[in-house]
Amino acid sequence: MQDSHIQSSRVRRTVDDLVLAEMFLLQATIESATAIGSGINDLVTAVDEGEERSLGSVLQHTAGQALEPYTSRLKVFREIRQHRD
Repeated sequence: MQDSHIQSSRVRRTVDDLVLAEMFLLQATIESATAIGSGINDLVTAVDEGEERSLGSVLQHTAGQALEPYTSRLKVFREIRQHRD
């Protein structure tokens, strides 16, 4: 009886973690897509204005902006799990 309750609790916690991780992933994906869209607009502007030297910096900035939502959500997810355990 005790083992069943412990296992049920572990399954519940695992499912909760999965749902939370999926919510963070969805939120990060939306933010990342927004950053990529902004980066594309910045690239078009740079090309239209003939700013070839800034293309690399625009790409680097866009990559950083697109990656940040994932890294920050992962950090928050780990903190939540750490405090719960």
